[in-house]
Amino acid sequence: MLGLSSFSNINFDIVKKRSLFADFVFIFLLLSVLYIITHYAHQVTSSINYEAKINLSIGSLIKYSLFSLSRVLIAFVFSFVFTIFYGYFMYKNKTAEKLLLPILDILQSTPVLGFLPAVVLALIALFPKSNFGLELASIIMIFTGQVWNMVFGFYGTLNSIPQEFKEVANVYKLSWFQKFKWIEFPATISSLIWNSMMSMAGGWFFLMICEEFSLGNKNFRLEGLGSYMSVAANEGNYLAMFYGILAMMIIIVALDQLVWQPLVAWSEKFKIEYSLNSKPKESWFLNLLIDSNIIELTRNAYKKTSMWWLEKFKHFKIKSSRKKTEKPKKSLIINILANAILVLIVVFILFASYKIIIMIKNIPKETWFNIFKSDSYTLIRVLITILIGSLWTIPFGIYLGLSPKLSKILQPIIQITASFPAPLLFPILIAIFYALHINLSYGSIILMLMGTQWYILFNVIAGTINIPSEMIEMGKVFKLSLWEKFSSIYFKAIFPYLITGWITAAGGAWNASIVAEYITFKNQTIATVGIGSLISKAANGGQISLLAASVLVMALTVVFFNKFIWKNLYKLSQNYKVR
Repeated sequence: MLGLSSFSNINFDIVKKRSLFADFVFIFLLLSVLYIITHYAHQVTSSINYEAKINLSIGSLIKYSLFSLSRVLIAFVFSFVFTIFYGYFMYKNKTAEKLLLPILDILQSTPVLGFLPAVVLALIALFPKSNFGLELASIIMIFTGQVWNMVFGFYGTLNSIPQEFKEVANVYKLSWFQKFKWIEFPATISSLIWNSMMSMAGGWFFLMICEEFSLGNKNFRLEGLGSYMSVAANEGNYLAMFYGILAMMIIIVALDQLVWQPLVAWSEKFKIEYSLNSKPKESWFLNLLIDSNIIELTRNAYKKTSMWWLEKFKHFKIKSSRKKTEKPKKSLIINILANAILVLIVVFILFASYKIIIMIKNIPKETWFNIFKSDSYTLIRVLITILIGSLWTIPFGIYLGLSPKLSKILQPIIQITASFPAPLLFPILIAIFYALHINLSYGSIILMLMGTQWYILFNVIAGTINIPSEMIEMGKVFKLSLWEKFSSIYFKAIFPYLITGWITAAGGAWNASIVAEYITFKNQTIATVGIGSLISKAANGGQISLLAASVLVMALTVVFFNKFIWKNLYKLSQNYKVR
């Protein structure tokens, strides 16, 4: 009787006031999602095909685009769940933080190809007769290109929550879940959304590698937009490349209008402040959904059902609130579980370290020298990339964040540009470098910049959006100059977000080096000295020990850099929290 009693109290007269067109759009999108899910599920469960043949026709391109979209979205769901659990665990458990933060540094600095051998071989062994293992391997590799940026953003924003909010939670004796629901998670939503946009862009950036790759003498290829563009580039089919670019632009614009713009508009309600002088962002699609009868009826049913459950089980809450003695028991159980998880992580790290040592113990000194030399070259490129990226993204991001109208116009363009798989443009840029006599050792900096500058930009925009309007209005009242506003208000307010942007941009630059320092076009390979180039060569040649050693050196470099540079900057950024 629960469902009937809930729906019987709904005012169906509201149907007359709302838009039937909105209902039609909602039903159409719902059916489209169901079609994509069933179509992709059939692809996943079909018989194993290690090297799918790619048809460059437009009809096949539509199917491939849906497959790639499914993989990227599934990887994003995994990334979101991982972000909440991992980031929140680090934030709440300071003992775990000391272990999990360096692990996060290592994972972020590990390139997509670093996960390739273990993931692919393990999953194919588990699912030898269906595409499920290969599909899951591709999704996990896309996941590794998305998740670290989100975790750093979420964790950084949690640490930037004003102390006054925490004191209010303590005064009202909120439980950990109530703190998370009403204070901590809402405070992170704006940053989480903007970092999610960038993470999706990261997924698209490495799509070509994640859908078509080699492991020794074995080639793997899945049907998808990334493999379509990879085949088109290798064949020099510029018309097919254009169609692939067009398909990706359509997907990115659709996601921006149907997902990101509504989420950005919705996140306005979670700003730390709200000024009457500031105009909240709007989304035509969000407004359309609000007008839907189906969504309104669902909301009303949910409210009625929630009220029914609260009323029904009120006496259980009263009874449980009296049992104060249970709280220490619960906290003890949570601590035991947390410590057990940490022990498992330590055991896994020790086991993985032992396996890596066995793999790399016979590598000669000359090879180690070459690895460290290559690593130093790439480190210099990474630092130059961050410097160049910061020079334009900081002022532009602040200007964009302060202008809602301009942001609404340029956000889709930025999304398209950031999400566009830059490796597809590498052959064109290589031709330009050749014409201008630019060596790839310098040109690779430009190639790395194309995939990493957006991390800084999106974090700067997220930080600027969260600047209280009182601070902006204060600058006008005191008639501060542009430089005074920037140095006294804007830069200090965005600094915690900027640190996150720099960290994720550095990780992105290390990752991008595997495609920027080693390029294949029309079956010709162009490479320069660098750790990314070394990793790509090792992966393609099936040199697992060299691959492991190169990834290890790259990871250790990033960890040491994070320990002595980024950690101190993070501490410094705590002085600039919005209070």
